[in-house]
Amino acid sequence: MKKGNAWALLPVGVFLVLYLVLGIVFEYVLGIFQGFYHVPIIVMFLVAILVAILQTKGIGLEEKIALMGKGVGDKNIITMLLIFLLAGIFVGTVGRNSAESVAYFVLSILPPQMAVLVLFLVSCFVSTAMGTSVGTITLITPIAVTISAASGFPLALCVGTVMGGAMFGDNLSFVSDTTIAACNGQGCAMKDKFKTNFFVVLPAAIATIVLILIFSFRANIGEVPLKPYNLIEIIPYVLVLIGGIIGINVFITLLVGIVSGSVIMLATGAYTFPTLLGSMGTGVAGMLETSMVAILVSALCELIRYNGGFDALLSFIRRVFKGKRGGQLGMGLLVGAMDIATANNTVAIVMANPIAAEMAKDYGVSPKKTASILDTFSCIFQGILPYGAQMLVALSVAKGVSAFDVIPYMFYPMLLLVSSLVFMFLIPEKKKQVEEKTESAE
Repeated sequence: MKKGNAWALLPVGVFLVLYLVLGIVFEYVLGIFQGFYHVPIIVMFLVAILVAILQTKGIGLEEKIALMGKGVGDKNIITMLLIFLLAGIFVGTVGRNSAESVAYFVLSILPPQMAVLVLFLVSCFVSTAMGTSVGTITLITPIAVTISAASGFPLALCVGTVMGGAMFGDNLSFVSDTTIAACNGQGCAMKDKFKTNFFVVLPAAIATIVLILIFSFRANIGEVPLKPYNLIEIIPYVLVLIGGIIGINVFITLLVGIVSGSVIMLATGAYTFPTLLGSMGTGVAGMLETSMVAILVSALCELIRYNGGFDALLSFIRRVFKGKRGGQLGMGLLVGAMDIATANNTVAIVMANPIAAEMAKDYGVSPKKTASILDTFSCIFQGILPYGAQMLVALSVAKGVSAFDVIPYMFYPMLLLVSSLVFMFLIPEKKKQVEEKTESAE
């Protein structure tokens, strides 16, 4: 193992310090609402790239730009960008009406005591189908507020339940930017990562359902109001889920979802053709910053690798985390630290990807297991961050509760951490998986 050059990691430190300091000042000193999201993350990465360029000695500017182009031009990065954009179009196509149809349909067939459980299950389904936790929270939290006011369930419980379900889908969805980033960064198929991930999240989801039912049947609740819904609008979600699970190419799956969603939305009168195109454009626009961050991080990482930064970091990790299980925990803590610093789980995965890929080779961890760890731990940390986008969006809708009121009711992210550690330390990776990893490496 090369010792590398620890100073080559300075650009990452510069980015994290700038982003954290400005975010804290905006949020807590100046009192700007969602202060962390007023920090221009692309500008911060450009500053980091400038530092990396100045650090790189012995070659001219043209060679440095060529190095960055090599990082950006990687097949996995291009694939990731295309999937990001198609996923944005899909989310823009299906819109709010489909999510509300799912929620009110399930509420109509279950007793009022099950209302909070419905919030969790619907949030799981919608976030898995749409691939966006923030979008799910934006769509379902107003329903949670209505249910709380009408039924008497604590508002913090309803909001925390929606957030937990939203992180479930963010972690598992085939069209989630975190899944796309993790799988393409590690070079594994999404269906393989899904299968590995599913058995980790299943115990956490079941335990969450049990806790929700315990809270639900101990409460005195009233009737839950219902609104009209149209079941045909959930067909695009179902098609995308089925396509992803059975292993159809993700591009084909997304195109089927977009086409079916467009036909249904136009046929039901939910959109006119101009508004449909506008909604698609809005969906794509929502992915542009994430796409640009992926490009800039890829360029930055190539300079850091050239300067020996990754060798230095890997040498440190090797000394601290011993054995295969320790290496897996190191991956989880690495992406968690990036997420705490950036408050963005996709950015955290993109930044951790190249380091985790090197760790996976050193510790003998399969690509799909590595992708699963990165995605899972980023969602665990992001789910409970008081200053994360998910929490801030939920609180902007649910007036009267604070982040610290909601966090104790976020059963799913906490149980997911427990489940992840159990699978990491007590349940070894199957021999077949290790053999597959060795064959793919050869």
